[in-house]
Amino acid sequence: MMVNDTEYIKQAEATRVRVLSEALPYIQQFAGRTVVVKYGGAAMKDSELKDTVIRDIVFLSCVGLRPIVVHGGGPEINSWLDKLGIEAQFKNGLRVTDAPTMDVVEMVLVGRVNKEIVSLISQAGGKAVGLCGKDGNLITARPQGQEGIGFVGDVSGIDVNILNTLAENGYIPVVSSVAADETGQAYNINADTVAGEIAAALGAEKLILLTDTRGILKDYKNPGTLIPKLDIQEARDLIATGVVAGGMIPKVNCCVRSLAQGVKAAHILDGRIPHSLLLEIFTDVGIGTMLVGSNFMP
Repeated sequence: MMVNDTEYIKQAEATRVRVLSEALPYIQQFAGRTVVVKYGGAAMKDSELKDTVIRDIVFLSCVGLRPIVVHGGGPEINSWLDKLGIEAQFKNGLRVTDAPTMDVVEMVLVGRVNKEIVSLISQAGGKAVGLCGKDGNLITARPQGQEGIGFVGDVSGIDVNILNTLAENGYIPVVSSVAADETGQAYNINADTVAGEIAAALGAEKLILLTDTRGILKDYKNPGTLIPKLDIQEARDLIATGVVAGGMIPKVNCCVRSLAQGVKAAHILDGRIPHSLLLEIFTDVGIGTMLVGSNFMP
């Protein structure tokens, strides 16, 4: 038994070393580049997954990339609305955000979820600073414009100075998707949208959306039909033909918008797969869907 154990350990160590060696060209290629990670879904709810995602983000920082984390927190908002006896309402997939709901959204996202992520990054050996759109005039909001949805906002402007200052000094900015308009009125903004706009404003190397699906599938019922890579035009065609539907439409649109504004690549990954971030960035195969601007296709 001892011999087999020793052999197994040797093999596991050899695999680890090989993986690190394979990662080297990618680490060299992306050193000093900005990667914006939208963190949400199951990867945020499951405590083991949460730990691996946080460690991966700290790993990115340690090998010289500049990760910026943007997060939502829908389930936690629902749980607190429930505790406070406020009914959660949705219209066309958007959370109806009246004044009392907006107060809860801000408390939960900025006060609880944001600080928990900052704390987890610290525990994993990284240095993080929590921000919302109000900090350093990072995000200026405007109403999203649909009737009857209250304080649901869109991004009207981004000032990336605070993000650059933090990233240049080795900090990982953690941004919650709450921002204010010019009058100081707070708005709840979709976290995918915020991640896409921040990635565009920073000219990021990558925008990565961690989701609860494998990526873009030709047949949404069959995980084996994953599309590993496509360009902007192909992505638009998939929306037009209905292959991309439902909740995946805003995610793909968000990727397309950021690519059109100069982000090099956008990735839609399954955050439920342990270390999906590292597998996508540092291996030849990748595990999700990568979207690129037309001029970046090989």
